[in-house]
Amino acid sequence: MRRAPTILHLDMDAFYASAEQAAKPSLRGKPVVVGGIGPRGVVSTASYEARVFGVRSAMPTAQARRLCPNAAYLTPRFTLYRRVSDQVMELLHALSPLVEPLSLDEAFVDLEAGGTEADTAAARAVGERLRRDIRRTTGLTGSVGLAGAKMLAKIASEQAKPDGLVVIEPGTERELLGPMTVRTLPGVGPATAETLRRAGIHTIAETAEAGEAELVRLLGKAHGTGLYAMALGRDERPVVAERDAKSISVEDTFDVDLTDRTRVRAEVTRLADRCVERLRAAGRSGRTVVIKVRNYDFSTLTRSETLRGPTDDPSVVREAAARLLDLVDTTGGVRLLGVGVTGLADFTQEDLFAQLATEKAAEEEAERERRVAAEAAREAADEPERPRRWLPGLDVIHEEHGAGWVQGSGVGRVTVRFEQPWSGPGRVRTFPVDDPALRPGEPLPLVGGPTEPSTGPAQEGPAQKDPAQKGADQEAPAPQSSAPATLPNSVSARAASEPGTGPETESGAGMSSR
Repeated sequence: MRRAPTILHLDMDAFYASAEQAAKPSLRGKPVVVGGIGPRGVVSTASYEARVFGVRSAMPTAQARRLCPNAAYLTPRFTLYRRVSDQVMELLHALSPLVEPLSLDEAFVDLEAGGTEADTAAARAVGERLRRDIRRTTGLTGSVGLAGAKMLAKIASEQAKPDGLVVIEPGTERELLGPMTVRTLPGVGPATAETLRRAGIHTIAETAEAGEAELVRLLGKAHGTGLYAMALGRDERPVVAERDAKSISVEDTFDVDLTDRTRVRAEVTRLADRCVERLRAAGRSGRTVVIKVRNYDFSTLTRSETLRGPTDDPSVVREAAARLLDLVDTTGGVRLLGVGVTGLADFTQEDLFAQLATEKAAEEEAERERRVAAEAAREAADEPERPRRWLPGLDVIHEEHGAGWVQGSGVGRVTVRFEQPWSGPGRVRTFPVDDPALRPGEPLPLVGGPTEPSTGPAQEGPAQKDPAQKGADQEAPAPQSSAPATLPNSVSARAASEPGTGPETESGAGMSSR
């Protein structure tokens, strides 16, 4: 434990949802839910306005829709989130060489390693400057916790939410932690909390009073000893700049159970290729291939195979995954598939036997793909092009109206709202899904755009208005700011009851009363 609160924990506020609100002026101050939008989707992040209705991360999207039907339900845009995360991490690295990222929006920083004086005033000044820099650079807000240990800094940042800073002075840990529930402590999940509850232990103070021996009896030596130390506010873990990944994996959940064995094999092959892409992007190789299969009844199983040496060869990983799939009965239906690689290394020792065995098959596969491509090209003139799938929240560009985002799509139409992060709420227009003037776009920067209102479609005069869009045009223009309104308890009656301005759709962004 340190004598000064020089361990900083930063947690961006409702990161994905706040980024979407910053990018989409019409959603500021309104409930926004980011995650899977299908019937089996899961909430990744909910804005503070949506949390008022009980929507939480990891909640099934179907349940979230029942709790907050008027929220905007958007597909994640990880390109944007990674771009903003890189900006935030760059600011953290300017404070200290010891930065320990936990995710795209969360990290620990050892301020002493960066030269910050070991006193509360200096640490607080750094934290406040960091919050200002994050808002100026990204247009978003982050909450900062400062303490003498990692566990306490994380608890402090949670107390600071949203958009605040909390300092836990060394020596005050037990007084602060005492009344908190045991679930506040890292590593205490539902099962551990239930075991402690049965023993009459509900708070952190009661956990400390129970004593180390009792906790070891209840939870085992390793868990019990660690939990007792944390209940006393002790946490000696250092900030580690490089967290070594133990595995790399990808998985997909399907809207409809897969029962066709050929389709299942094709999905496993696709997942294996995606896994290798991530493996190579990280500059790693792996020795053990793992597949994960979740059946129609939610039963989940894994199978693994250890290769002769580390590899990043997609054909080797595909073959291993296919062999593992042969060991699994999928006739009842599959709702989730995953492929991963463990036993990571920084070099490859290719399985030459597997390579030789698959070399001929790869050549034959390439030839088959060339034939299929040629046949598809011949048939293209006779068959209409398959319409694009326009997912809510994604960026688009229209040749006439400029940049916008998909508000919803269905029944052969796509509804687009044309606005930019620096504009006011934009106008809504509906197009055929195969409109040749409409194409996918790239995320715009959240800050640094024009300081004056655009003269494009979002600012058209009354003579140019489409009567069908009258409701959309009556929205009051937002202030020229790139920062979203994400304070809790800020949901207005209008935000909770206003129907969407576009037509009811099959996969809309949720701004309808349907």
